[in-house]
Amino acid sequence: MPAPNDTIEKNGRPAPPLRRDDYGHVDVDSVPDVIQWFLDYDQRVAVIRHPRVEEVFQWKQQQSKSVGEEVFIFEHAEDRLAIGIIQALAENSTRQELHSWIGQLLNALDTASKANETTAEAYQLNLREARSTISEAEKIPFQRGRREFLPTRWMESPWTPEARALGWLYKEFYGQPFTP
Repeated sequence: MPAPNDTIEKNGRPAPPLRRDDYGHVDVDSVPDVIQWFLDYDQRVAVIRHPRVEEVFQWKQQQSKSVGEEVFIFEHAEDRLAIGIIQALAENSTRQELHSWIGQLLNALDTASKANETTAEAYQLNLREARSTISEAEKIPFQRGRREFLPTRWMESPWTPEARALGWLYKEFYGQPFTP
């Protein structure tokens, strides 16, 4: 793990530094540059741009809207990820709160991942090679099962990148790596 003031690099590109104000606090206006860097250079974050992830994201937005949920419609999944990271930082402004949030994210990610794995095994879904996650989910023989699987599949997609980016930001904010 790099020292707190070291930068991480991907493809020879260092992560942009977080700017600080006169009091040493992170200038949150520099966070979008970090998010963009992760999207451009970190494969585990950039997965949010994968067509199958985008497909499930768009499906989830439409499902939420169709059942009357009040949802803000994002153009792309990566936009939702960026807003989620910024919201997480705004709502978890202390070290303890951010640590707790990242821990909750990791726990939810673990739960979603296990549920997806169980469903994929039970219905012999080939999610790695399928052209469409939604089409592959049609192998689940009942609508309720599909409606439970696809949102869980979506949840797994942004939580991995969000936890990764927030973990790096945590280290930058507090000078120590996040440890569960």
